[in-house]
Formats: sequence, C-alpha cells, structure tokens
Amino acid sequence: MTVSEFRARKSVGDPLVCVTAYDAPFARLAERAGVDALLVGDSVGRTVLGHDNELPVRIDDIVHHSAAVTRAVTSALVIADLPHMSYATVDIALRNAARLLQAGGVSAVKLEGGEETATVTAALTSRGFPVMAHVGLTPQTAYALGGYRVQGVRLSAAQAIVDDARAQADAGAFAIVLELVPAGLARAITRHLDIPTIGIGAGPHCDGQIQVIYDLFGFAETTHRHTRVFANIAGLAQSALADYARDVRDGAFPAPDQNFKGNRGVVDRLKFD
Repeated sequence: MTVSEFRARKSVGDPLVCVTAYDAPFARLAERAGVDALLVGDSVGRTVLGHDNELPVRIDDIVHHSAAVTRAVTSALVIADLPHMSYATVDIALRNAARLLQAGGVSAVKLEGGEETATVTAALTSRGFPVMAHVGLTPQTAYALGGYRVQGVRLSAAQAIVDDARAQADAGAFAIVLELVPAGLARAITRHLDIPTIGIGAGPHCDGQIQVIYDLFGFAETTHRHTRVFANIAGLAQSALADYARDVRDGAFPAPDQNFKGNRGVVDRLKFD
C-alpha cells in the first residue's frame, strides 16, 4: 500500500481499514489480518508509556516505535504522528519529518490542526513528505477544546471544521482524520473532499476507519463510545498470568517438559568450596 494507492481508494469506494500500532508483534498481526494502514500514534503515551495524555510524547518515542513497526511489516502503509510541538515551525517540522522517514522508516507523517497548521502541511508536501491531516477533536490540544468531547455540534464549530479540512486538503494532505465529530458533518466533509476521510468517532460515512488497537482488544481502562472490544485479549492475558502465578506458587511450573538435562555426572563432580 503506497500513499498514492491509499488516496486512490476513495474513488473506488473500498473502505480503508486503519489501526494504531506501536510494536512489531501487533504490527505483524494487523498486516496479516489485512489492515491497510498502521498509524504509530502519539496515543502510545496513554496506551503503552503510562502517561495520562499525549503531551509528554516526544519525537524520539515516535521514531523508536516507528522503527519497530516498519521492521515487522512489508505491505501495509505506515504513518507516524508528529507529536506535540514537533511541528511548531516549518523548520522543526521538516527536521522531524525527515527523522521519521529516515530513522523510523515510515512512508508518511500525520499532524493535527486545520487552517493554523496548513502552512506546515504545504511546506512538508512541497518537499516530498506525504502528510495525513487530523481535524475535529485533536488530542494534542484537547485541553483547549474543553476536553475529550464531540466537536462541531453547533453551526459555527461545524463550519470551522469544514474550513480546517478544506485548508488541509488544499495544502496537499493526502488524507484527513476526522475525530469525534457528528456523523452528518463527517458525511458532508467526505462528500466534498477529493481526499479520503478516516473516521474515529465520526460515523460510518467516512472513506475509512481508524481505531486504537488496544481499545479493540479490551486494554482501555475506560470505555469509549466510538470503539468496540472485538476480543477481550486483555482479559485472556490477565487470566493466563493468574494461571502462571498459581502454577509457580504451587510448584506446577516449570514442569518436566520445561526442564533441560545436562551430561550425566557433571553435577556430582562440581566443586563449591
């Protein structure tokens, strides 16, 4: 999956399937399952690194996790987030985008914001860096938007999101994430843009969907309305760990099948004095 192929999927009406990934095992599983694109998101701060939000995540974190993901996949498109303050100016954005493509091995970067970051998107795309945009609820600035809640409910707010999406498309973004916006608004934006829209909490009418992989597997501490647990892997993992702890304490693990034998007589000839 190339950036061009990803963008072209809008015209054929084949929904794009995207998930976040932060390590090689989950990236490999996602690709084998037929996922089209993997996002190394700054959500790694909440899901993996133990932070309360995305703000503490730095470019070094994204480079590190991007390299793990790209080493594991061969066909899925890999996109990496530009984390908070890593695209504050055009020069900073160019430097960090180059790190993600060169050291992280990704094929594209994603940044948040609409009209206010469109100049950064234009500068990146003009220099050959594919950019995915992100409007609506933008986690890096959620505190300024009143927290994690639906955006674009009222006319003025909805119009602002439309203007943001158009500005990013005009700046050269190849796709745009719509997060936590009413389904009707997402549908209207999708119809009027030439680039794919990827929804998360934006209803079924986008050109594709993206979800945090840990939410799909039941690892989230809190339940989000816009996601669904497709398999409670977290519950299975906890149960397996409880079984392991019990067997260790009961002396049932390791069993003979997990032991190794040395040559006969070696232990008898050991000296401990």
